[in-house]
Amino acid sequence: MPERYEHITDEQLLNNFYNDRGNHWLGILLERYTLLLYGVSMKYLKNEDEAKDAVQQVFLKAITELHKYPVQYFKSWLYMVAKNHCLMRLRQKQGKISADIPDEHIADIADPLEKHHHVEKDKKLQLMSDSLEELSTEQKQCVTLFYLEKKSYQQIADKTGYTVMQVKSYIQNGKRNLKLLLEKKIRNQ
Repeated sequence: MPERYEHITDEQLLNNFYNDRGNHWLGILLERYTLLLYGVSMKYLKNEDEAKDAVQQVFLKAITELHKYPVQYFKSWLYMVAKNHCLMRLRQKQGKISADIPDEHIADIADPLEKHHHVEKDKKLQLMSDSLEELSTEQKQCVTLFYLEKKSYQQIADKTGYTVMQVKSYIQNGKRNLKLLLEKKIRNQ
C-alpha cells in the first residue's frame, strides 16, 4: 500500500469513496484486508487456489455492494461477506449444509469442540491481520507479496523497486517481527 495512505483510517477512506465514488479508495481499503480475507477463505475452503479465488470474488462483491449502500464498520462487514461467500461455496460444492439454515445458526449446529476450534482460529487470524498492519510498510508489502501472492524475490523486487537483497531482508525481518507481535498479542489476551 502506498505510504501516503497509511495514516488514513478505514472510515476516512470510506468517506472519500462515498464522496467521489472513486474505486481507488476501495482498492486501498481492500488491500489492507487481503490477509484477513485469505485467512478466512483458507479456514473454510482449505484450498489455496479456491481461497485466492474467493478473495477476488469477495473484492468484487464488496465493490458492487459498497456502491449500493453505505457500510459503517468496514472490517466486520467485509469479514461477514467473506464468511458468507465461503459458506455459500461450500454449500454449492458439497450440498451438505441446507440452504434453509441461516448462516448465524450454522455455528450452533457444529460440534462444540469444532466451534471452539474455529473461534480460536478466527481470533488468531484476526491477531495476525492486526500484527501485519503494525509492520513497516516495506516489511508488510514484501511479506504479503511473498506469502500470500506467492511472488518470487525477483518479482517482488521488480514490483516494488527494492533490490533482491532488500526484499530478502524485509521478508526475513517482517516474518520475525510478525511472529513476535503475534506472540505478544496472544500472551496479552
